[in-house]
Amino acid sequence: MLYATRSVRRGLEKESAGHDSRVTPLAIDPRPGARSSLVAVPQSVRLVLGALLVLLGAALLTVAVLGLRRRLRRNRWAGVRTSASLRSDAAFAIANQVASAPLGAAGAVALAAGVALLAGASGVLGWTLLAVSLAGVFVLTGVGGVAGDRAARTVPAPTPTPSACAGTCAGCDLVAGCRPAPSASGGRA
Repeated sequence: MLYATRSVRRGLEKESAGHDSRVTPLAIDPRPGARSSLVAVPQSVRLVLGALLVLLGAALLTVAVLGLRRRLRRNRWAGVRTSASLRSDAAFAIANQVASAPLGAAGAVALAAGVALLAGASGVLGWTLLAVSLAGVFVLTGVGGVAGDRAARTVPAPTPTPSACAGTCAGCDLVAGCRPAPSASGGRA
């Protein structure tokens, strides 16, 4: 990399490794008011993304705690939702209990990154923090989902319970099955 050197004594600039001089990279413009080559995270973007990461972290931690305690019921939105885990309540509970550790870690990563962004991480640190935390959240959530699905597949499928009539015919006629039995006198009851 080429460096511009500024002589301490004369103020002259020349390209060299420098002997008695200050070395500054050419990528940074030493003029006052010049834009830096590093892109800062705008404050509005930082605040919105930080708040979203905090909410995502809180939601993931809540799902992890409820799954660990087996208090998370089958629903449309939260938890490990695969065909194996939705077979029964027991499979859903086992899947979410197994997935609770990676989901909790993903929630902690998202929460910490959101707080750091809200606290003022900017520039390269802000973008790096955002990228690494989002990658970590997605990877940990995926690991939890795969582990939960594998655990749900070990739960045996529920046996179907027979219906009220248990497959028997009450009569040839549906209405006949609903009538009371005839009395011994042959009349209707």
